[in-house]
Amino acid sequence: MNNNRRDALVAYLLVACVLFGSLALRVARAAEMRSGSWTIEKRTDEPGKVEFALIERRQHGMSSHNSEWPVGVFVGLDLGKPGRQDVHFTITRDAGKFDCQGYVQDGEGAGIFHFFPDAKYAEQMGALGFSGIDDDKQYSMAVMDVSLAFAKEMKAQQLNGLDTEKLIAFRIFGVDSKFIGELRSAGLSASESDKLVAFRIHGVSPEMVRSLEAAGYKPDEETLVAMRIHGATPEWMAELKKEGYDHVDLQQLIAFRIHGVSPEFIEKVQSLGYAHPEPAQLVAMRIHGVTPEFISRLKARGMQNLTIDDLVRLKIHGID
Repeated sequence: MNNNRRDALVAYLLVACVLFGSLALRVARAAEMRSGSWTIEKRTDEPGKVEFALIERRQHGMSSHNSEWPVGVFVGLDLGKPGRQDVHFTITRDAGKFDCQGYVQDGEGAGIFHFFPDAKYAEQMGALGFSGIDDDKQYSMAVMDVSLAFAKEMKAQQLNGLDTEKLIAFRIFGVDSKFIGELRSAGLSASESDKLVAFRIHGVSPEMVRSLEAAGYKPDEETLVAMRIHGATPEWMAELKKEGYDHVDLQQLIAFRIHGVSPEFIEKVQSLGYAHPEPAQLVAMRIHGVTPEFISRLKARGMQNLTIDDLVRLKIHGID
């Protein structure tokens, strides 16, 4: 092979390599890029925030996220301009960048977005001990702004069960160092990641814990969640207190809510001559269907001196 042919062949190979590399890079970028649509609305009363939604297009459907966002995250967007305007703005997170285009009119609008994940993010999070970050998780962590600083902040709290999934859940439900600190100041250990998420989901607040502590209770975290699930709130407990039921055991209070022992029920029972039944008796009455109407029917038949235990036994044996 002469030198000219050899040089030409080398040149062709170099061009082919460049073209192949360019094509591979475009394919890789296309694989990395996620896209969808966005909307922005002024439906929040909180100053400096707007309702912002990201609706991602997927092969088998869509996923969407809608919440209040601070206007400062939309770099390149001026919501104060009147009239209609074409817009191009970015939202930059540690996990990646959202490139958004579309239109806005009088502070509200819509358009499309492309998401570009940060190539170093998963490695940086892994160095902090948070692994398993695939494409879907990284996208979610960008949407929810699970930053490296937030990950470090939560790791410093010395929480049990803290992992990548919990970091995302913390952002979704609003678990942060302030919330954890207030719970601990109220007397809880607040060390279980699962419990912190459950607290937020069900509404266990530092104020609730302090209220119960002031009333002389020392609730554990399981009991607090159960109280919120079943509606045994401090406000409801204050209504019971008016009927003479102060400092009832918390498990009994939960049983009250499960079985329908209400202040109204207690008031009716007491009006029929049963002064201050024991909590366990009230629960038994509700379980077995001993209603004020049942008691009134028995009294009308001349059965005037029945105890609560008698009433429950009669109901169990089908006497109505």
